[in-house]
Amino acid sequence: MIALLTLPLNQTWNLETFFPGGSDSPAFAAHLKKLQESIASFQEQVRRTASPQSVEDTSSLAQLIELLQHNVMHIHEADSFVGCLQADNQKDKKAPVLSGQVKSLYAEHLSSLTHFDQILTGVPDQVWAAVLEQEPFQAIAFSLDERRALAKEKLPPEQEALINDLAVDGYHGWSDLYNSTVGQFSMAVEVDGKQVELSAGQAFNKLHTENREERLDLFDKWEQAWTDKEEYCAEALNHLAGFRLQVYKARGWKSIHKEPLAINRMEEKTLNVMWDVIDRNKGLFVEYLNRKAKLLGVDKLAWVDVDAPLGDSSKKISYDEGASLIIDQFKRFSPKLAAFSEEAFEKRWIEAEDRPGKRPGGFCTSFPLAGETRIFMTYGGTLNNVSTLAHELGHGYHQHVMTDMPALAQEYAMNVAETASTFAEMIVADAVVKSASTDEERIVLLEDKIQRAIAFFMNIHARFIFETNFYAERSQGLVSVERLNELMVDAQKLAYKDALSSYHPHFWAAKLHFYATDVPFYNFPYTFGYMFSAGIYARAVQEGATFEDKYISLLRDTGSMNVEELAQKHLGVDLTEPDFWQSAVDMAAQDVKQFMELTESKVRV
Repeated sequence: MIALLTLPLNQTWNLETFFPGGSDSPAFAAHLKKLQESIASFQEQVRRTASPQSVEDTSSLAQLIELLQHNVMHIHEADSFVGCLQADNQKDKKAPVLSGQVKSLYAEHLSSLTHFDQILTGVPDQVWAAVLEQEPFQAIAFSLDERRALAKEKLPPEQEALINDLAVDGYHGWSDLYNSTVGQFSMAVEVDGKQVELSAGQAFNKLHTENREERLDLFDKWEQAWTDKEEYCAEALNHLAGFRLQVYKARGWKSIHKEPLAINRMEEKTLNVMWDVIDRNKGLFVEYLNRKAKLLGVDKLAWVDVDAPLGDSSKKISYDEGASLIIDQFKRFSPKLAAFSEEAFEKRWIEAEDRPGKRPGGFCTSFPLAGETRIFMTYGGTLNNVSTLAHELGHGYHQHVMTDMPALAQEYAMNVAETASTFAEMIVADAVVKSASTDEERIVLLEDKIQRAIAFFMNIHARFIFETNFYAERSQGLVSVERLNELMVDAQKLAYKDALSSYHPHFWAAKLHFYATDVPFYNFPYTFGYMFSAGIYARAVQEGATFEDKYISLLRDTGSMNVEELAQKHLGVDLTEPDFWQSAVDMAAQDVKQFMELTESKVRV
């Protein structure tokens, strides 16, 4: 047990340190008022600022950027707060109203940025290159240069501003409709002889029960519950996608992947090579799925069997035990990561309580003004929950090591964000497997670890295939519920190499990532992060304690270069070639080979 932790740990987070009073907070109301005034001030300064025509003529631009970064941090603080309120209690009727106010302010902010971008594009190229060599521009040169380049591919400022304004009640509004729909989700199950109503998050955790008959029954109820909500979800997904497609059409963007690739600072060649390598190596992972089916006594796994536990993995791990396990393993790699995690547990930065009314899933969000993070999840005592907790702490640590940097230099992409989180998962998972005292225990722990590889190589791939095909069809018109189900199952069959006996038709409705408006294609960055982190982990194991500071340097660079440059600088690898990706797959394959050897004699004939 970790001595520094005061047990038992509180499983509810503390939001009062930011804005006391929750959705009724006078302090938060004052924050929004000041933010509105600051955005208005920025808008006014933008109108009065001309594009510098010489290196000496940059004082007004420097002041503008200072105010911009001030607004970015205050918007982020507000958005994180309302996001936490909505996730924490979906019955809170005031939180969505506050969320709408924040989105409106953010739209105003984005509208003003279209004119700010015009200032950047108006700087002559030679002057611009010289400006970026000077402070205060040098520390945020990558972000500014990225904005300038992207601005040249967009519509005129007035049209981009109009798009942002219309998005509040259009684009983002459909995402809000989905969140409201999920907030009303309820699934009736029997617990200890009594009928209870479960939220989406609670119901999802129940799907991983050890009893297969119970698992299949729960999955049928899960599918039916989403069938009851399917029309609302389809309406939201269709119109959200339609808005996005019309914007792309107006800008002249041909590929649906253009924006997500740009957001993730990633070349299309890198994405294609990554998926190609994964697809070529799926044979071994299909063998694993077939072996697991035999261990469960069935011909082929059903969808709900893929994540089912083996042996005594259903044993409950208390929240305190999970926290101690995580910190103990983090310390072996990075005392700084462990110290951060201890602080998160002790200061109640984590909302983990298993109760009704919470939204499903997990996330980590930062409060840049306070210099803190908050983690959300529903902890049910499974090994998967421990992995999720480690994952989110990895996110938190990533933000933690960048807190002292300029706001624009902290804006790292989702794929490298998932690198830090998945790396934290690997530390815990690998150590737990190595510490197993028996073959039976090692099988259970290996299987849990392999499940994550299956998720990234197959489940995430299915999401990517579905979304790519959905957008192709949506460009021709509305896509029906029936067709959405068909597209989803087709994608799952392709991604899993048809290795399963049944699939999840309503996955498109149950997975909130499809409805995210801040990051389109909320899928492939997870797989990138998993594989990139595998390379980082291999280097960490090789170099030991001396790698900690190198790891921090890599994280601090994530907001200041594209992923290909990041990999070349810190790992010396070329992401546009298959070698690195193959080495990452090989690491996961070693776990599968060990699992196959250990279970060879246990297969039921």
